[in-house]
Amino acid sequence: LTGLSAEVNEIDLDNDMQYNSDEFDDEATYRDDSTFVYKKHADSVFTARIDSKTSDLVISGGQDDIAYVWSAFSGETKFQCDGHKDSVTCVGFSHDGVYAASADLSGLIKVWKVETGKEVWSFECSDIEWMQWHQIAHVLIVGTQDGDTWMWKIPSGDCKTFQGHGFSAASGCLMPDGKRLCVGYENGSVKVWDMKTATCLHHVNGKDIHSSSVVCLDCDKDNNLILTGSTDATAKVIHSTTGKVVTTFSCIEENSEDENSVESCAFSYSQSSLAATGTLTGKLNIWDVPTQTNRNTCQHTGGVVKLKWDITSPLVYTACLDGVIRLWDARNGKCCYEWAGHQDALLDFDVSKDGKTLVSVSEDNTARVFSLHKPDS
Repeated sequence: LTGLSAEVNEIDLDNDMQYNSDEFDDEATYRDDSTFVYKKHADSVFTARIDSKTSDLVISGGQDDIAYVWSAFSGETKFQCDGHKDSVTCVGFSHDGVYAASADLSGLIKVWKVETGKEVWSFECSDIEWMQWHQIAHVLIVGTQDGDTWMWKIPSGDCKTFQGHGFSAASGCLMPDGKRLCVGYENGSVKVWDMKTATCLHHVNGKDIHSSSVVCLDCDKDNNLILTGSTDATAKVIHSTTGKVVTTFSCIEENSEDENSVESCAFSYSQSSLAATGTLTGKLNIWDVPTQTNRNTCQHTGGVVKLKWDITSPLVYTACLDGVIRLWDARNGKCCYEWAGHQDALLDFDVSKDGKTLVSVSEDNTARVFSLHKPDS
């Protein structure tokens, strides 16, 4: 499940996931900064994405085996994505908002025509780890627990398969050039695939790889570097052309007995020299890539589930197991804003393309819409 810890991944998602209630701050728990609360889901909500074309429509999926497409502005449900056999853990809109996809833990993928709410395509594979739409085409990509990565044209279903090597395809990221795909595997290795020929350009393995599963990936906007995060509590920077590991960022805490892993990682959009990692122990680290140094460390009261850079400024959003969304200034490590309202652990969030709206989902069975405010950069 993208953005969740390895600890959470090992739990049966059809049972309630439990977190330490001490992680929740009383003031934050009872303060609600959201502009709207979506309450259609009957169980934990695992994932949500905002349509990049409209910055309004949201698709959310949850443990109730259902996905919904709804409006962040009005709260109206546009349609319900029925027919799933298990928890819906992956959702997303195509680049132009024509299609929406939903996928569940059993491996069933469905694609819906947004305008009509009608199902136009479906496929069943092994348990799904992650899903991503292509940036400029009606192409859907999925990584599975059996190690294979699938790519389909929608709605024709024309297919290519990127074969694994016996380990789960735990994470994936389509590079900005739209021509290469990076996949991180359960054994700590990374492959760079050619999308057109389905051939492996680089297999990053051996002594330089992670010692355990690669749970998050990102690529810089210039298509040169790949950032990986692992359950071994390290992040690595890999050169996409040579397949060589440039550096390793250690997020290991000395003298700590707490389980730790890098849950989320990303390069900055506005300042290519910066990267960020978020860990299960609640640390957001800002890294200076050229000098390979830790620029700032931002401490949370609970584990960081997901992070996302602002598109236009060196600011980072984080979602935390304490139920709070935070905005950090990467330049000085200070927290600029907090948005509270959820009554349980956050599991995912997304920010609209226009930067005005954030939608978060939680174990409290809700999705919440927040109006964003940013400090002057």
